[in-house]
Amino acid sequence: MLCCALCIKTKVSASGRHSQWKVVVITGASSGIGEALSHVFYQQGCKVVMASRRKSELERQGISIEPIVIELDLGELDQLEGFVDKVHSLCGHIDILVNNGGISHRGSILHTKLDVYKKIMNVNYLGSVGLTAAALPKMVERKSGHIVFISSVQGLIGLPERSAYAGSKHAMQAYADSLRAEMKQHNINVSVISPGYVKTAVSINALTGSGEPHGVMDSSTAAGFSADYVAERIVDTIVNKENELIISQFMGHYAILVRRTIPSLYFYFVARRAAKT
Repeated sequence: MLCCALCIKTKVSASGRHSQWKVVVITGASSGIGEALSHVFYQQGCKVVMASRRKSELERQGISIEPIVIELDLGELDQLEGFVDKVHSLCGHIDILVNNGGISHRGSILHTKLDVYKKIMNVNYLGSVGLTAAALPKMVERKSGHIVFISSVQGLIGLPERSAYAGSKHAMQAYADSLRAEMKQHNINVSVISPGYVKTAVSINALTGSGEPHGVMDSSTAAGFSADYVAERIVDTIVNKENELIISQFMGHYAILVRRTIPSLYFYFVARRAAKT
C-alpha cells in the first residue's frame, strides 16, 4: 500500500505558513506507466506536472485529474532547461523528478540505421540526463529532492532485437549510480526502476531498424503487469527512498541472476534466442 506520508504538509513554520505539497514532474505522462503514476501521485495530494510530446493526450487526462500540463519533447535537448525554468516559475521548485519518457526498439543490429540509435539515445538517455542536470542546482540549494529513472530489465540484460533500447537503458543505469554517489552529500535521493513486461503501448510505438513505428503489440507485452500495479510499486519505492526496484516476471529475475552468476550460460541462451528470431 502507498504510504500517504509522501504528500502530507509539514508542520507550520515560524512564519505561520504551511509548506507546499510535493511537486512531482513526470515525463512521458500521456500514457502507460507515466499516466498511471500521475494518477497515483495526484490521488495522494501531490502537485503533478505532466510532460509529454503529445499535449492533446496530456489534456485528456484532465478529465479525471487536474495536473499542470506542459508539452515537452525529450529529444529536443535545447528545450530542457526552459522546461525546468517553466516548472519553477509555476511551482517554485521540484521535489520529485520522474524520468519516464522513452522509446523502445525492435530490429536486428544488421538492419538498424545509426539515426535510430541516435534518436533513442537522445530521448531515453540524454533527455533524462539533460532534464536531471537542469533540475539539480535548485535541489542542491534546497538540500532536498528525489530523482527517479524508469529504466528496464533490459537495462540490466541485453536481448536480441533490442540493441538501441538496451544500450540507452544500460547508460541510464550507470549514470544513475554515479549521480547517487555524488548527490548523497546533498540529501538528494536517486532511484532506478527496472520493469519487465508491462501492458502499455511501448511495443506499438517502438522504432524498427528503419525508424518506422513497429505498430504491433507484442504478446509478452500484452501479458505484462498492469501500469497501475507498476505505478503503485514505484511510488512505494520513492516513499521508502530505495535505490533500486526490479518489477519483473520470473524469467526476468532469473535471466538477471544467470547473467550475474553464470554469464556463459546466459550468453548461450540469448544466442539461441537470436538464432530463432
